[in-house]
Amino acid sequence: MNPRELLEASFRAAIEAADPRRILRRFLPQAPGQDGTTLVVAIGKAAASMAQAAEEGWPGGAPLHGIALTRYGHTLPTRYVQVVEAAHPVPDAAGERAARQILDEVRRLRAHDLLLALISGGGSSLLALPSPSLPLGDLQAVTRSLLASGASIQEINAVRKHLSSVQGGRLAAACAASICALVISDVAGDDITHIASGPFAPDPTTYAEALRILCVYGITPPAVARALLEAGARGEIPETPKPGDALFSRVRHHVIASARQSLEAAAEVFRRNDVHPVILGDSVTGEAREVAKVFAAIARQAKHGSAPFRLPAALISGGECTVALGRTPGAARGLGGRCAEYLLSLAIELAREPGIHALACDTDGIDGTGHNAGALIAPDTLARARDRGLDPRKALAKHDSHGFFDSLGDLVLTGPTFTNVNDYRAVLVTRA
Repeated sequence: MNPRELLEASFRAAIEAADPRRILRRFLPQAPGQDGTTLVVAIGKAAASMAQAAEEGWPGGAPLHGIALTRYGHTLPTRYVQVVEAAHPVPDAAGERAARQILDEVRRLRAHDLLLALISGGGSSLLALPSPSLPLGDLQAVTRSLLASGASIQEINAVRKHLSSVQGGRLAAACAASICALVISDVAGDDITHIASGPFAPDPTTYAEALRILCVYGITPPAVARALLEAGARGEIPETPKPGDALFSRVRHHVIASARQSLEAAAEVFRRNDVHPVILGDSVTGEAREVAKVFAAIARQAKHGSAPFRLPAALISGGECTVALGRTPGAARGLGGRCAEYLLSLAIELAREPGIHALACDTDGIDGTGHNAGALIAPDTLARARDRGLDPRKALAKHDSHGFFDSLGDLVLTGPTFTNVNDYRAVLVTRA
């Protein structure tokens, strides 16, 4: 395989390792007794595929029904579970209606029933049921500001949990039944409190922390949202359920797929092709363009034979970088997600270094708000850009990585993958 084919093959392997249709069945719990029923609540970008896999593996004759809430364009056919689509990354009215329906269904469960929760990344925005006093528009405004601020996903979720009626363990608190939560992790460290903002998990964060995060990033929330958070910080509104709360004795979480498993699967593809894989970590975070500078330095070190690298080598990593859009009024902004922005910065830093190719893609098949999973770079990327009159530094300044790579024909297009273990990055370093 040539470098491009090899990088794309490694990405496909990473996706397949996290495909719930391949792995979920062996984690399914026993159906409840004769008088019990099972409610499926699937939330996230992998919700439809997880619901489909659960249906296929469920024992015949055992009652099963439920709701799968996923992103627009991520529907798959199901028999017993209703699939509902909503907006991501900014919530919409469809997500609010579906979240209310889910809460109503959960409240109807009895002690001898079972709640099968199928959780994956993206659920934080999809499960959009604001606190009773909070308009959806306020939640949308806060979400947009946080997404543009460069805040980490953990910080964003700490705020969202305290503006929600169902996240931060509140959906578990509304349930009388036993809960089995099967989770596809898209967060660093596989922390269940932050995957889909932990609707069935204890929440260690507080209203006061949510206020501090908004202050750190210079975000002024709408008046109702601020009043809600301030009332919570004063103790006038009950906190989210915390670690140690007895209600979580009814909840079991199992992480069935993670970034680490996908990186290991990708590494095996490189090994089979006589390339030495080096996994640099499954929880790389930080501003995308700054992370790229570090990875460019590591790639150069590998290129020039420094230990512990053995050429050809593949430097593999996962995690979730961020892109801070800034606050300059009237500033032109292009289209592009964190993976393409990382790659554009990487190409600039490597400056046509021979023998280095790279791929960066989101495992859900959507990088940011574009239609691409990510992109690729090669030693000739900047030369080809120059021939087409493209300025990589101007594109980076405008956050227009999508337009840059689209012009070069270097976008990676997969469509929805129906899973999500966050970003996948591979830098291939050869002797050439």
